[in-house]
Formats: sequence, C-alpha cells, structure tokens
Amino acid sequence: MTRSLDAIYENGIFRPLTAQSFAFADGQRVRITVDDPSEPAVLQLLASVYEGLSATEIDEVQRIAVDRSNFFGGRDAH
Repeated sequence: MTRSLDAIYENGIFRPLTAQSFAFADGQRVRITVDDPSEPAVLQLLASVYEGLSATEIDEVQRIAVDRSNFFGGRDAH
C-alpha cells in the first residue's frame, strides 16, 4: 500500500507536518520517495528515461542516439 505525507527534513530526520496516524510499528522499515519541488520538471523526466531498461537496452538506445548517419534523412540529404 502506498501512503503519502508531507514532511520537513530537520537535523537528519524527516518530521511529518501533520499529526496523521499511520500506525507504523517501532522499527518498521518503510520506503520514502522524495519529490523535490526545487528540481525542474525536465530533470525529473530525464532521470526516468532509462528506468526499467536492461543494460543491453540502454546501450542500444545510446548507440542509436549518437549515430548521426540517419539524421535529416541520411548523409545525402541537403
């Protein structure tokens, strides 16, 4: 189950901004995902480009990206 809460980072810990009850047990492990509003949206998008791809797939994407032979219809295009 995914639940969200607003928090502030102070003195090395995340402190919830509201007194919501999440009923976590002491010592329970949780995963925190941080949305940084100061980070431009384009950087967030770029950070997710390779998400879910294997190393082989990433290599292929990068190979295609640097291959200039097909830009503008090929080398003979004017």
